[in-house]
Amino acid sequence: MQDKPDLAALIASRICHDLISPIGAIGNGVELLAMDAGPQRPEMALISESVANANARIRFFRISFGAATRDQRIARSEVMSILTDLTRGGRTAYQWNSTAELSRREVRLAFLLLQCLETALAYGGKVEISHDDSGWTITGTASRLKIDPALWEVLTEPRAPSDIGAGQVHFALVPDELARQGRRLVIEIGETAIKLTF
Repeated sequence: MQDKPDLAALIASRICHDLISPIGAIGNGVELLAMDAGPQRPEMALISESVANANARIRFFRISFGAATRDQRIARSEVMSILTDLTRGGRTAYQWNSTAELSRREVRLAFLLLQCLETALAYGGKVEISHDDSGWTITGTASRLKIDPALWEVLTEPRAPSDIGAGQVHFALVPDELARQGRRLVIEIGETAIKLTF
């Protein structure tokens, strides 16, 4: 008997797919307006930056929440492009140290955990992602962390709290993805750093 399709992931894929084209069109329109002779107006720069950030977030969400088959791969260049664009519009800087093409499912898990770290690095910081034959290590550092212990417990506990909100849904998705991939997550939380290995 075949596994039932992951409807939530298919919906996420559909939404991201349908939004990426109009956002790209807005970006193209902004570029055409910028080509018009005259000084660059601050509102145009703001619109351009916002469009680039929205585009990056949708590409990021498509990998994090969208459907992925067992044999799908993702190139390092695509991951780097997404993270570079996210860094431009946000308070968090990312350093992706894997040079290999990777399974999209593995990158999905890494991206879900990046969102968990973004929640803790609410005031900004740096995230370093490394992958080798022994597994993954993701480290988030900041001068100040915002930790909600109940949320971080969700990552290693199979039962998510009933009051988890849309802004924390990535925490609830991690345990299922870990189980699907047969991985175990180890979390180390310090005063200025969080280290995740799996």
